[in-house]
Amino acid sequence: MCQFLETIQLRDGQFMRLPRHQSRLERAMADFYPTAIVPLLSNKLAATSFPTDGLYKCRVIYDSEIRLIEFHPYVHPIISTLKIVETDIPSLPYKMADRTDYQAVSALKGDCDDVLLIKNGLLTDTSYCNVALFDGENWVTPLKPLIQGVTRAQLLEDGKLIAKDIKLEELVNFQKIALFNALNEFESIQLEISAISAINILK
Repeated sequence: MCQFLETIQLRDGQFMRLPRHQSRLERAMADFYPTAIVPLLSNKLAATSFPTDGLYKCRVIYDSEIRLIEFHPYVHPIISTLKIVETDIPSLPYKMADRTDYQAVSALKGDCDDVLLIKNGLLTDTSYCNVALFDGENWVTPLKPLIQGVTRAQLLEDGKLIAKDIKLEELVNFQKIALFNALNEFESIQLEISAISAINILK
């Protein structure tokens, strides 16, 4: 039985971007459990004893129904360097609960803080964040990420990002890279492009 994951930001008692998490849950259930009754995340979360002060990661595991809801205090990671790693992880519109593939590529980071994943010569994501690159005028996000993140979707809808293919050799044309996901806002992790390992080789 396939299980899926929603990682929701809980900030001072408010669940962030909940409608987008609901939409992703509904898509997963429609594809894998079309006869199941779709749970309403807002109702399920409201019925829990959730923290009302501070920043928390809310993890929701589900298949044909919600199996687990848990809360963990969250501290933003410190990411200063990225290592380019090739992958064949499939691109999906939802998050699988099994993160084995991502743990395997993350283990290849070496002395860097995380990996920057390349698939078929195109930029995708890091091991747990969507990315966008700044070309001096616009922020550009890969057209085919491995995960269709909720924050990425919101930024695209708001016109703050442009989605297009970014080839590995085109990385040198950008100035900065931003890492973001449901728990890390767009402004929270931004690095100079020189922070990517082996970037000088591409010049």
